[in-house]
Amino acid sequence: MEKENAIVVGLDIGTTKICAIVGRKNEFGKLEILGMGSAPSEGVIGGVVINIQNTVDSIKKAISIAEEASNVSIEVVNVGIAGQHIKSTKLRGSLTRDNTDSEITPQDLEKLTEDMYKTVMPFGNEIIHVMPQLYTVDYNEGIKDPVGMSCVRLEGDFHVITAHTSAINNINKCVVRAGLKIDELILEPIASSLAVLSEEEKEAGVVLVDIGGGTTDVALFYEGIIRHTAVIPFGGNIITSDIQHGCNIMQKDAEKLKIQFGSAIANEANTDTVKIQGLRNRPGKEISIRNLEHIIQARMEEIIEMVYAEILASGFENKLAAGLVITGGGALLQNLKQLFEFMTGLDTRIGYPNEHLGKCKIEAIKSPMYATGVGLVLSGFSSIDERDNKHSKYLAAEQQQNKNSSKKSKEQSRQSLSFKNLSQTLTRSLQNFLLDDDINDSRSY
Repeated sequence: MEKENAIVVGLDIGTTKICAIVGRKNEFGKLEILGMGSAPSEGVIGGVVINIQNTVDSIKKAISIAEEASNVSIEVVNVGIAGQHIKSTKLRGSLTRDNTDSEITPQDLEKLTEDMYKTVMPFGNEIIHVMPQLYTVDYNEGIKDPVGMSCVRLEGDFHVITAHTSAINNINKCVVRAGLKIDELILEPIASSLAVLSEEEKEAGVVLVDIGGGTTDVALFYEGIIRHTAVIPFGGNIITSDIQHGCNIMQKDAEKLKIQFGSAIANEANTDTVKIQGLRNRPGKEISIRNLEHIIQARMEEIIEMVYAEILASGFENKLAAGLVITGGGALLQNLKQLFEFMTGLDTRIGYPNEHLGKCKIEAIKSPMYATGVGLVLSGFSSIDERDNKHSKYLAAEQQQNKNSSKKSKEQSRQSLSFKNLSQTLTRSLQNFLLDDDINDSRSY
């Protein structure tokens, strides 16, 4: 498929919903959403598949709606992965080069990265992402792009993200049974960052907090490089559960209360109440809005404390000029931005996935709850661009190599020809000398 006509599909397998988004790039390089399909997620808890058939049915439903809306037959998808099983670590790799006079090439960096995928991980874990940080060239540290430099030893620091093999296999199984093929498996906070963060924010230092239904995903960027990732096993669903048990009501009623009347900061002066319809032949129940807000604030404070603990663990807490960006469905909670700023001391904004969107007829796609799905589509186009750039670099390197070989061959030919001419000249001179010597000898007789 040509890049200009490429269509990419992102499949977000979340705890509350499964969403399929179909997109393509317009003539201005902006993302144009062709269609979207969403279905309730029946077989996923905390980002992990716990019921294969229910998840397959939800995927099929979401894909069917997206195909009808976009008039596109969907066969290949980019899938997001999350869950408490996600772990990240920092590893260091090295490469000793044979020819120390030649320049470092993109192929050298690619080989170093590919070698990191061969790192032996604890049993049951699998590497899903290897992201270069900084390189060391012959003990010169802190180099972002060493291409073109000469060295004997090339080293690199890498941010390595792993997932449970069983979780990966279950996602693969669900997607395949739904009649689809996975192009890429992408960590969800990385996908969300593509949709809501600007390059300036990543360069200045920023923390992305994606509050989903089952998990809260954290990704920290500094100097344009991802520095830290984490998955916190609490999300919007735990708040709904707290309301359900704290107010002793049904889960569906708790979810409605959270969406319509919830706030991350309790208003002590609020004396309003809301009446919930009772069960069959039972009277309704009045719920205090102030009590509801206290329940929500207590849980949100716990989640924010865990997010801030991850920021401190990264060591970049004093290098976040761009502050925090919160996205995901949980970001829609009223006054959440103010609570984050109060507890962390960092500037905070809500991240909407319209950073790279062109004109779109589907207004709902601009909501933070679809940031991951939009990011998965953008990630697909980034991979296409990366493959094109890699192919171009390979062609350029091959042309340069051929040019150097041709130049070397011509030089060798010139040297050979020069030596041949010198040899012929010496031979003729020697012959003339011997001839002259014979003539002189004959005259002496």
